[in-house]
Amino acid sequence: MSNKKIPMRRCVGCMQSKPKGELIRIAGYEGTVSIDLTGRAKGRGVYLCPSCSCFELAKKKRAIQRGLEMEIPKEDLERIFGELKEHEKKDI
Repeated sequence: MSNKKIPMRRCVGCMQSKPKGELIRIAGYEGTVSIDLTGRAKGRGVYLCPSCSCFELAKKKRAIQRGLEMEIPKEDLERIFGELKEHEKKDI
């Protein structure tokens, strides 16, 4: 049995801590925002559960903008949420 520590991250939507691998990272670097599926992109990152309810909560709370410490144009935010929907796992 391995004693390897599992990195935990907090979802900016529901504020629950989960293993890093279960969450989607959104990276902000030099004014651009992108979904980082590898978890290795440059810049500041925030994490979201792959569920529509967390996307909506994060959008409502402006959690992504606050977490990345940058203003995100509305069209960029819509693009990010559109991409997130492709990676969404259905709520069970």
